[in-house]
Amino acid sequence: MPSSTFTVSTGSKTELSDITSRVRDAVKKSDCRDGLCCVYVPHTTAAVTINESADPSVARDIRDELNKVIPFEDNYAHAEGNSAAHIKGSIVGPSVSIPIEGGSLSLGTWQGVFFCEFDGPRTRKVKVTVK
Repeated sequence: MPSSTFTVSTGSKTELSDITSRVRDAVKKSDCRDGLCCVYVPHTTAAVTINESADPSVARDIRDELNKVIPFEDNYAHAEGNSAAHIKGSIVGPSVSIPIEGGSLSLGTWQGVFFCEFDGPRTRKVKVTVK
């Protein structure tokens, strides 16, 4: 079961970064023709999701709405001051699975894979496992 890890460096407190090309590279290096790709983020204040990648305003809208619904300051009990990031990470989730068909990710026409930073800026790990 081939797996690889790459890093994502973020520049702001919250952002969605399109990592589709890096996930595609990991699948290509695996030589898997048909199977499943799991993209996993081993962080409690970050996440990964699949959404529209053709229009960058979609990722911006997702980020902005999450920040409205889960504000940074809201009388949280967690002493580190990043409860909002933990909540966002739990809601969006730490992993996605994508079918592989003919050696390629089987994403929809407009879909891309996004790393979601909720407690940046930081350097994070993304793990890709192909089976």
